[in-house]
Amino acid sequence: MSVEYKAQQFMGTAEIGARLGGLTRQRVYQLTSEPDFPAPVADLGQGRIWLTADVEVWIAEHRKQTEHRKQA
Repeated sequence: MSVEYKAQQFMGTAEIGARLGGLTRQRVYQLTSEPDFPAPVADLGQGRIWLTADVEVWIAEHRKQTEHRKQA
């Protein structure tokens, strides 16, 4: 029996803030507390972490909504 392991990439609040254009920790905390933000996969001693893929999907969806509102 073979077991396949896939490397997962993770993001913490600092990486999320950087990915979103340099947001502060406080703003990232606000965003990650929203009900539509992906759930963290772990809460480590240094903070919560999320799957990068989940965060990227959220960013893409959020940007689509923002662009739609700008066009309206």
